[in-house]
Amino acid sequence: MADVVTFGEAMVRLAPPNFQRLEQARSLDLEIGGAELNTAAGLARLGRPVEWVSRLPNNPLGTLITNRVREVGVSDRFVQFADEGRCGLYFLEFGASPRASSILYDRKDSSASLAQCGMFDWETIFRGAKWFHVSGITPALSPGAAEVVDEAMHAARDAGVKVCMDLNYRSKLWAREHAAEVLGILLPQVDALIASEADAEHLFGITGVDFAEVAEGLVRKFGVKMVVGTRREAPLVWRNRFAAVGYADGRTYESAWYEVEIVDRLGAGDALAAGLIHGLLDGDLKKGLDYGAAMGALKHTLPGDLPWLTKDEVEAAMHGQGLRIQR
Repeated sequence: MADVVTFGEAMVRLAPPNFQRLEQARSLDLEIGGAELNTAAGLARLGRPVEWVSRLPNNPLGTLITNRVREVGVSDRFVQFADEGRCGLYFLEFGASPRASSILYDRKDSSASLAQCGMFDWETIFRGAKWFHVSGITPALSPGAAEVVDEAMHAARDAGVKVCMDLNYRSKLWAREHAAEVLGILLPQVDALIASEADAEHLFGITGVDFAEVAEGLVRKFGVKMVVGTRREAPLVWRNRFAAVGYADGRTYESAWYEVEIVDRLGAGDALAAGLIHGLLDGDLKKGLDYGAAMGALKHTLPGDLPWLTKDEVEAAMHGQGLRIQR
């Protein structure tokens, strides 16, 4: 029985080594990842029982992904192997300042994107769970996937399971107008929303002088209980400062700041979501921000999407050993 259920697509990630462009590459490094799986992995590494729900192709690439899922400590009990569809891929070019990193998706007609309502027994999946986590990437995959997210959220609410959503807008997956329409339907079912100020403005026209004002606008518009965001200060590709901020019940909460040397940018926000839910399982938003910021900072130091962290090193970072900046 799991404390947390996540739902979303996992892909195979292929990246040229040594900051090469794809057109230069003679070999590609392979990792696996996906927003909700990354978060599930972070929770598992913190000792929380967690289920990742998805659809994968019934072929060796699907097996590759589930092997890695089990290796990181996440349950794949409700993962479906499908005869239709394919494994999604994405190609990552690592940037070095001033050249930004770049992602090329190859995920059309993936098995996860072909999901339809009625395929998952949500009543069984949510039995005993306390939180459900999904990102805005999953409903972007297809109209069917968006309907399944809505179905899952309703089932979670019926089961007394709270819902956490990372807005995670991806312009390469869907247009702003379509995203705003679909997410506007889903967000009233959300308890904890992870969102950037830029996405709040771009999708919903919500602006403010600071994070608290933007968060209050999201609370008023959609009825979410809390809003969480990240703080990043330095513009350089290889070094940054990282923190978490949250808003609930008219109050703003902040984590400590961390100075990070960036090995891999991907997955830091998903690691933050894992730490956040870890704290929310104990009813403590501030604890969630503290764990989330430490996990996000540490994830920057690891190659790949998955947060191969230990609870001890996360807590050591929270206590000022190595990464924390006192201000």
